[in-house]
Parts: sequence; structure tokens; C-alpha cells
Amino acid sequence: MMMPPDKRGARRVSFERAIPAHMMAIDGTWQRACTVKDVSDSGAKLIVDGPVPGLPFKQFFLVLSSTGLAYRRCEPAWVNGSEIGVTFIRQGHKKPTKATIAVGHPQ
Repeated sequence: MMMPPDKRGARRVSFERAIPAHMMAIDGTWQRACTVKDVSDSGAKLIVDGPVPGLPFKQFFLVLSSTGLAYRRCEPAWVNGSEIGVTFIRQGHKKPTKATIAVGHPQ
């Protein structure tokens, strides 16, 4: 069976063995174990351990190290069962406006 073409713009790196991580609420009130299935500069695909429905996550941290020193702030892009696509949120990074693109400024 052929897979549909990948419509994501960023080149992704898939891992032979998924990388263990944790999702954690911005305020620290909940956390959930997960694994990182693939990653790009702009987002990742996660497999969540445990139930996903009802998770109060508009934004959360993806904690990549056991000490908590490596993390990314994320927002969900899509949910499909136990898989979640996330977009990394960059502090101080704004998407270019149509006017900026039209003038030809670098993105």
C-alpha cells in the first residue's frame, strides 16, 4: 500500500527506535510519558503513553531529558489516537506577514 505524499514543509528525521520523552503542562499540573517518533526544525510526531482524550493541552513542554534541561514549548497540530503532531513554538519568532513577503524580505 502506498503512503500519501508528506505535505509537511520541513524535512523530518525519523528514528529507528523512538526517543523517550515527557509532555508536561506549562504550569506543571500534569505530565504524560511519550516517545518522539520523528522530528523536524518546526515540529514532531509523538506517541503518547496513556489516554489522550481530555488532556488539557493548548500548549505544553516536550521534555527531552531526564534533568529537564532540554525541552521545547509545543502546541498540538493534530491528534490521531495515541499519536500527536506538535508544532514547536519559538519565543520572539513571528511568522512573516504578507506585506513582508511581498516586499521580498528574507523569512
